[in-house]
Amino acid sequence: MKIIFAGTPHFAEKALKALLQKQVEVVAVLTQPDRPSGRGMQLKSSPVKQLAEQNRLPVLQPVSLKSAEIQQQLSAYQADLMIVAAYGLILPQAVLQIPRLGCLNIHASLLPRWRGAAPIQRAILAGDTETGITIMQMDVGLDTGDMLLKKSCPIEKQDTAATLHDKLAGLGAEAISEALDQLEQGKLVAILQDNALATYAAKLTKDEAQLDWTREAVELERMVRGYNPFPGASSTINDTAIRIWQAGIHDGMSGKPGDVLAVEKNALVVACGHGALGLEVLQRPNAKALPVAQFLQGFQIKVGDCFMTR
Repeated sequence: MKIIFAGTPHFAEKALKALLQKQVEVVAVLTQPDRPSGRGMQLKSSPVKQLAEQNRLPVLQPVSLKSAEIQQQLSAYQADLMIVAAYGLILPQAVLQIPRLGCLNIHASLLPRWRGAAPIQRAILAGDTETGITIMQMDVGLDTGDMLLKKSCPIEKQDTAATLHDKLAGLGAEAISEALDQLEQGKLVAILQDNALATYAAKLTKDEAQLDWTREAVELERMVRGYNPFPGASSTINDTAIRIWQAGIHDGMSGKPGDVLAVEKNALVVACGHGALGLEVLQRPNAKALPVAQFLQGFQIKVGDCFMTR
């Protein structure tokens, strides 16, 4: 089977590795153009491009898939299937129709829940206890195509967006490998999505990650995990913006939202709209993230100080 693979970050790299271990022919790889990165802002290749080049695969990096030129290039490969994973470009109808068997997407949720750009983070923020991978037949809608295969994954209480991403990346690689096996055996069954059950996973913004201390502690704890590593939950105290990378709920404590209630060895306890949140790993601008005991050695916060509410 001849496959075009489209993907960009580490999530997609895992899937490409799985394909390279199977008896399929990856005839071309689509990935985002190189981007400036690091302090020197030097151009950096995506993880998918790096893996493709290591395996001497043709790499295409168009800024759009709407031009006749790129569509002709893709058609020339005479691919049976295109597999898409966190690619970052919209596939127009003309591209969806190029492969003989269409295009399959590796989506990081149990569709129809969490269609859209940030399904991993939105699942944590909503307090979901389960998520997973859906292999779906792509259409022109936003993650609206028929579902072909699902694999579920529990969301543990300590999971951050980073840890859950890594679990789902591995699960996505397993799922696409299994889906290809079933496709070749004629066992894949397309199931329509129930649009009435659909939820939308909007793209993350930095502004939404500013903590509102009038909210419940359980919500703020999920925000700390859901916005780790991007954009990072944050709040301001003593005129300084602080990133909060790890926190836990402290039962039995309450006060005015934003007030520092206690300075403990392993946590800075802050009052919320309901309950309290213990901040455990913090970071000042242009400094390293540190456990609270070390953080407070270089930045004084005392009982009675107050984090700004939104």
